[in-house]
Amino acid sequence: MPVFKGRGRIAAMVAVAALLFSGTGAADGAEESYGRPGDWPTWQGDRTGSRHNAAEWRINAHTAGKLNLKWAFAYSKTGFPAKSQPAVVDGSIYFGSPDGKFHALNAKSGATEWSFDLNTVDPNGVVIDGPTVARGKVFFGDNRGFLYALDRRTGRVAWAANTEPHAAGMHTSSPVYHNGRIYVGASSGENINPDRNYPCCTFRGHIDAFDADTGELAWRHYTVPEPQAVGSWPSGATRFEPSGAGVWSSPIIDPRTDTLYVGTGQLYSGTTGDFDSLLALDARSGAVRWKQQVTKADTWRLLCGFPDNDGYCPGQRDGTALDFDIGATPNLFRVNGRTMVGVGQKSGVYHAFDARTGEVKWRRQLSVPMPGGGLSGLQWGSSYDGKSLYMATYQANPGTLFALNPANGDVRWQTPNPADGCTTGGAAKFPNVCRLAHTPAVSSTHGLVYEGSNDGKMRIYDARDGKVLWTFDTIRDFAGVNGLTGFGSAISGNGGAVIADGMLYVQSGYYPGYPSEHGTVLLAFGL
Repeated sequence: MPVFKGRGRIAAMVAVAALLFSGTGAADGAEESYGRPGDWPTWQGDRTGSRHNAAEWRINAHTAGKLNLKWAFAYSKTGFPAKSQPAVVDGSIYFGSPDGKFHALNAKSGATEWSFDLNTVDPNGVVIDGPTVARGKVFFGDNRGFLYALDRRTGRVAWAANTEPHAAGMHTSSPVYHNGRIYVGASSGENINPDRNYPCCTFRGHIDAFDADTGELAWRHYTVPEPQAVGSWPSGATRFEPSGAGVWSSPIIDPRTDTLYVGTGQLYSGTTGDFDSLLALDARSGAVRWKQQVTKADTWRLLCGFPDNDGYCPGQRDGTALDFDIGATPNLFRVNGRTMVGVGQKSGVYHAFDARTGEVKWRRQLSVPMPGGGLSGLQWGSSYDGKSLYMATYQANPGTLFALNPANGDVRWQTPNPADGCTTGGAAKFPNVCRLAHTPAVSSTHGLVYEGSNDGKMRIYDARDGKVLWTFDTIRDFAGVNGLTGFGSAISGNGGAVIADGMLYVQSGYYPGYPSEHGTVLLAFGL
C-alpha cells in the first residue's frame, strides 16, 4: 500500500487521496537510472549538479540560430509566478503550474498525457520546485511542505508526505535521487512576515533523506538548534532564537563517495547555526563530513528593509543584515585528478573547495555585493561542461554571464546582459518594469550556454567566447496547446533552460511581472 503522512485535517484528505489514487508504477524498484542518455531528468541535470547535457548534439553552434517555437503551454492567470523547471524523460515532460496542478505532456507536441491536482492531497499547494524522475516515479515538493511521488506513466499517487512541521515551511529545493533515496531541502517564508507583532522566529532549515519507494524519513539534518524563547520584541511579541538557515537550493550527490553537498540560507534571528554554509553530509546517515561557512554573520528578514525597524532587525545596526545566503546549487568538477565542489553566493562570490576535505581552493568575486537583499549576486545555479564553469549575476547593473577556469577561477570571458534588452522587443513597452538581470540558473550543452533575462529574452551563447548566437523575445501573446492564451514575462528563476532530445524548454513568467490579462507560459523550441 502507498504510504501517506500528515496531521489533522490534511491527514484525512491524504487518506482520501490514497483511495482515489492507489497503486504504483510497474517500473518501481527496477528503474535505478535517470532515464536515457539525452534526457534531463532532474533540476540539477544529473546528480553532480552539472546542468549540462553531454548527449545533446543536434542543437549546436551551427544550428542554434534555427530554433523555432514548436508549442506553448499557457497557464491560467493566478498572480503566482511560473517556477517549476521541467524534467524531460523518455519523450515526456513533467512540470508544475501556478494554479496548483502538475502536468505530464508529450515533449515533442505538448499533448497532455495526464494532469494531477495537488488539491486532492494538499489544499492550496503549488509546485515551486523542479521534479526528479527516477524509479518509475516523479518526485517534487510544494509551497506548503508536502513531498509527492507520482507514477510517471499515470499520475497516480504512490505516496505523499507532509515533510515540514512548520506552518510556513515549503520546498524551493528540488529533489535529487540516489541509491533508493530522495534528498530534498526545506525553506520557509517565515522571514517575509511583515507583522511586528509576529513572534519571530521558529523555523529551522533542514535537509532530508526519504525512502523513494515508501516515503519513510531515513534521516534529517537541521541547520540550526531548536529555537528558544529569549525575551520579547519591541511590540511585546515573543522573541525566538536562533532560527532560519533554510535550504533554498537543491542538493547534489557524489555517487563515488556517497557525499551530499548543499548550501544554506541566512538566519532569521539569533547568531548561531550553519547559516550561509556549504555542507558535506554522508548521504547514508546524514552525518557531517565537513562544512564551510562563507559569511560569519548574517541575520536578515523582511523587516530589515522597512523604515523604523529599530529593535526588530539588530543586524541593521551592526552591518550583518546582508541576506547573503547560498541560494544556488553546487557543482562537482574535476581539476588535475582531484574532485572539487563549487557554489555561488548572493554576495557575488563563487567559492571552490576540495570536495573531500572542504579546503578552500579559490574564490572569485563576480559582482559588487548588495547588502540587505543580495540581489546583485549569484542566485540559482551554475553549469559545468567539463571545460569551464558558467554562471550569471542577477541585478548587477547589468547582470553578466561568466565562463571561469575551474582550476583557479580565472575569468575566461564575460558577457553583460545586452544593453538593448529593455529597449527592444516586448520589454520596450514597459521601461519601468524591465531590468538587465539574469535570474535563471545557467545550463549548457556541447559548445553552447543557455541563459535568460528579466528583459524577457532567452539567449544562447557560444561557449568559446560568450557571443550571443540566438535570442527569442518571450514578452508577447502565445496560443497554448491547452486552449489558453499565455503571455511571456521575465525568464523564470527557481530553474533555467532544459535541453533534451533536440528541444529547448523555458518557463517565462517570473519577477518582474509584465502586465497582461493572461497568465504566463512554458515554451518549447526545436529545429
